Amino acid sequence: MTEIDYKLAFELAPIGMVLSRNRTMVDCNERVCDMFGASREQLIGQTFQQLYPSVDEYERTGQRIAPILNANGVYADDRVMKRVDGRFKGETFWCHVTGRALNRQAPHEAGIWTFEDLSARRPVKAELTAREREVAAHLMGGLTSKEIGKTLTISHRTVEIYRAKLMRKYKASTTADLVHKLMAG
Repeated sequence: MTEIDYKLAFELAPIGMVLSRNRTMVDCNERVCDMFGASREQLIGQTFQQLYPSVDEYERTGQRIAPILNANGVYADDRVMKRVDGRFKGETFWCHVTGRALNRQAPHEAGIWTFEDLSARRPVKAELTAREREVAAHLMGGLTSKEIGKTLTISHRTVEIYRAKLMRKYKASTTADLVHKLMAG
């Protein structure tokens, strides 16, 4: 039986993979570099912050996922990320992110993360604020305004205001229509 070369499997995986310590990238595979338009040297030793559209989104995401990683050891969501370099530098795109904490008691201490570029199925069409992107991601996940408010630690009425703004931007007549348009891009 042939031995499996796990380093090669990591490197050539068809999905982006990152090993992290304290929200800093310690290793990544070729797919991550391709997806974010960056070289390994531009990513290794850097925080995930450079992959987010804003510092605020990076901070809020870190705060939001820590208790979930504590409880479950695993976290996943769809979020808007940003390309780092190359001809598409600064371009935002929808990305499915999944992570596993290696130590639930210290969820950011060490982890493995996967990134799947959803831009072919779900392009970012409207200019959205950081909070609108967060609300949109949770709406696509099927959460109600109250559930989104609890997750984002804002009132459900504030969520409804953001949902209304999204509906105007996407010219949607109902929340279901909005979710459909968000999913389609």
